[in-house]
Order: sequence, then structure tokens, then C-alpha cells
Amino acid sequence: MRYFFSKRVPPFTRLLMVESGSRYLLDNLLPDLPGIHGDHLQVDLVTCFAGLPEGFRPDHGTVYRVAAYPGRANRKRLYRELRANRYTVLGILCSGEPIMTKWKWTLALRIPAKVFILNENGDYFWLDRGQLSEIRQFVLFRAGLAGAGAVRTLARFAAFPFSLLYLLLYAAAVHLRRKART
Repeated sequence: MRYFFSKRVPPFTRLLMVESGSRYLLDNLLPDLPGIHGDHLQVDLVTCFAGLPEGFRPDHGTVYRVAAYPGRANRKRLYRELRANRYTVLGILCSGEPIMTKWKWTLALRIPAKVFILNENGDYFWLDRGQLSEIRQFVLFRAGLAGAGAVRTLARFAAFPFSLLYLLLYAAAVHLRRKART
């Protein structure tokens, strides 16, 4: 995760998109990128889906399918190959779906590029120290600790040890009663 301590945004010359969410998000984003950052932009894609998103131009990028890299040795080879591509920017889809969760965060840590996170609304933010309040808000929302669900989540968290203790005591009582009868 390069540039975390810097607010500087590097030039968009080489972008690696990790498609770890709904395909429609990339369908909306990819066609607009050349108009915004120039036709020279090379966009590579890491995905688990079949087919290509709309607007992805195979002549301006490579597709890496995670199913083609089973096992630890193949994953390490993929990480080395992606690091060798020298990406300036890494985009991660975080749409609240458990798709490629380990892949996206591992790539964010291993690829030396500036990371941005795209959410399900099409909004994005940079993963750097200047965005700590947005990152905190994003994590709290994903953990269920923001808004009306926060009280319910905290109540469940507080009740968990007592529920577990009750269930253990009940199971012990049932087993002891069974032993006493035999």
C-alpha cells in the first residue's frame, strides 16, 4: 500500500482494478476512464467473473482470473507478475458483498500503488491518511456500527457472553441429569 502517508495522487498511467463486487459498478466506471485520464491509460483487471465488463478494452489491458491461479505457488507468481507491472493506481470494489475479500486486501497490501475504494453507490475515496474520517465511517458502516443498526449490534455484542454462558450451563445440567438417571 504505497502512498498511504501521502495525500498526493499519482498520474493515472497504469490502473489495476480488482473486481470484487457487482459487475454493474465497473460497467459504469470503465467507459468513462479514457475520457477523464486520457486514451493512454492502461487498465488491467483482476476478477473471478466470466466475461468482460462493458467498456473494458482488451487492447489496453490484461485480465487476470483468480481461478487460473490455484494454490499458494501460483498466487505468489501472480503477485510477482502484478508487482512487475508497476501500477500507479489500484482500484478496489467494496460493494458490501463477500466477493474476493481476501484477494482484494492482499493485493492492496502487496501492490505498491495508490489505492482507491469504490463503493456500491459509485462513490470512491483514496486510501490515505487524509481520508481517515471517511475510512473510519466506511468501516463502521460495514461493521454495522453506524446508524440505527449500531445499538442492535452493540446489544448483541454485549449479550453474547451471557448467552454463551447460559447455553453452556444448560448443556451441563442436561448432561448431569442424564448421568444421574443412569
